[in-house]
Amino acid sequence: MMLTGRIIPVYSVERPDRKLSITFDATWGADQTSDLLRILRENEIKATFFLCGLWVEKYPEMVKAIAGEGHELGNHSYTHPHMNSLSVEEIAHEILYTHQLIKELTGQSPTVFRPPYGEYNNKLIETAHSCGYTTVIWDVDSLDWRNLSAAEMVTRITKRVQPGSIILCHNAGKHTPQAIAILIPLLKKQGFEFTPVSQLLLKGETFTDHTGRQKPKQIAPTIRDYPKQLNLTSGEKVNGKWGVK
Repeated sequence: MMLTGRIIPVYSVERPDRKLSITFDATWGADQTSDLLRILRENEIKATFFLCGLWVEKYPEMVKAIAGEGHELGNHSYTHPHMNSLSVEEIAHEILYTHQLIKELTGQSPTVFRPPYGEYNNKLIETAHSCGYTTVIWDVDSLDWRNLSAAEMVTRITKRVQPGSIILCHNAGKHTPQAIAILIPLLKKQGFEFTPVSQLLLKGETFTDHTGRQKPKQIAPTIRDYPKQLNLTSGEKVNGKWGVK
């Protein structure tokens, strides 16, 4: 959506069901990742892991393990820079080089991109789009990168989550596995379902509102549609005016 000239990426999704996505940014460390994969497997949950290219190069076997568990791989740039300050060519390189690394290693071709630090501008979003990517942020931040306790993270997330939410976590968060192990059953009891981000996104014509919530684009009715919408037959009057034939 253009808001005073600014393009808004996807923060959450307006859905008719109670689906949401848990996402993990992977930019440093891998010690917690095996525990996360085990917890997700035990709960039969598929998540999206946004991978930094340097992380992919450092932990190729872990990348294969994530893909092997059936999780979605997203693009999180190559060097994790502040991308607003980069040129179009530099942005494209960050995205496409990481895309190549992931595809060669796992066979997956990512379609969702999360910019480092959640920073973006029109140039970034348009360049990502030209590279075949939808830019995705989040509407619920676990703050696991601040080393919150598992209980604090669970409380924070459950207070903010809604249908169509995109939850931000990190694969290397100190207490993230413990929090996720508590959170998933809790949200399931509330009727939530979990799906990778690309499957959470709406298909067809959409727009994002000022909060970044993706919604279906409504087709404006034509004047010939009004009699049908009002259950009128041609020639009936509404407020003293005749319906259109």
